[in-house]
Amino acid sequence: MISASIFLGMIGVPQVILVVVVLLLLFGGKKIPELMRGLGSGMKEFKDASKDDDDKKEVKKD
Repeated sequence: MISASIFLGMIGVPQVILVVVVLLLLFGGKKIPELMRGLGSGMKEFKDASKDDDDKKEVKKD
């Protein structure tokens, strides 16, 4: 099994460029901003939900 540090060490600029090109080919230039907006809002919702869970745990301890 490949450890995470070895895997992250294998990712470089050419691999990132390849991923960007594939995304552009699959989704097109107009769809990418919509996808990124959706990803950003999903991450924000996840962060808010995890923050709410942490707040609830602190209230239970008190």
